[in-house]
Amino acid sequence: MNIPKIHSVSKKILVALVGAFLLVFLLFHATANLFVLRHDDGAWYSTFCHFMGTNWIVKVFEVVLLATIMIHIVLTMWLAVTNKLARPVRYRQPQRTTTHTTSKLMVWTGILIFVCMILHFTDFYFVKLGWVKGEYMVETEKVQTPELNQLMQFSSQMNMTPSDLLREMESYADSDASDPQTTAYLEEMRDQLSLYQILERAYQEGNISADGKWLRHLTYDERQTLRELLPESGVEPDFYYMVRQKFQSLYLVVMYLLFFAVIFLHLRHAFPSVFQTLGLNNYKYNTALELLGKAYTWIVVLMFAIVPILIYMGC
Repeated sequence: MNIPKIHSVSKKILVALVGAFLLVFLLFHATANLFVLRHDDGAWYSTFCHFMGTNWIVKVFEVVLLATIMIHIVLTMWLAVTNKLARPVRYRQPQRTTTHTTSKLMVWTGILIFVCMILHFTDFYFVKLGWVKGEYMVETEKVQTPELNQLMQFSSQMNMTPSDLLREMESYADSDASDPQTTAYLEEMRDQLSLYQILERAYQEGNISADGKWLRHLTYDERQTLRELLPESGVEPDFYYMVRQKFQSLYLVVMYLLFFAVIFLHLRHAFPSVFQTLGLNNYKYNTALELLGKAYTWIVVLMFAIVPILIYMGC
């Protein structure tokens, strides 16, 4: 089996650098998740998601992050394989070692985390890419076009609903010779009626944010309609609603908590190993690093875990 020759120390340093980057990101991600717990109808969390989904710097960082995760996975698996090949025959007598148990499980916990991340991406990130159906939201003012306001005003003056008004206009057009301008106008009104129906459902079902800025809980078909009629509307996944809906299920809450337990085991060794691999540890402050690593691991995992628990409890 031919594997490119890169010194194992170099691979370990690369793994440590990438791991350090991911440790910082995890803390950031865990902090952002706490916005879901605010009782503000998702104002903070939706604003955060909107910024993360529209800012071009964040989009570049997103690509860097995904690349970093893949590099971390490839390098750790590569390191494990090369280490295994370097010692194909196991020792006859098992040797005692002071290596922490979590260190021995790093590859296996890493594989479990990778599998869980695919499920996590399916629930959220793939919805953003449009690969998986979800719930969506759009800024209210983007849907309330001048043409739609004109249709609503005209129908109000005629004491009719927009749907009834359009039917009357179509019956009148059918009784007369087809005029290209009339046909184009009716087509435009049909499009505006589709927008009106989206608005009407949102108001009837209370799917409007508290500040009136967002239409929430849009379906996949409504998303497609808006993207077709209003390409610049910027329809976004309604992550706040999706998170709160998913964590109503005890099964999903338990699965996520198990996922965080695996992350705990992985981070428990990852934090101190970064300092050790990069040569930043020292006997004078090894104890401090150990305590800092424990604090970081507990804080990050608890920040992640508290979200599904409190949502399930109705908080």
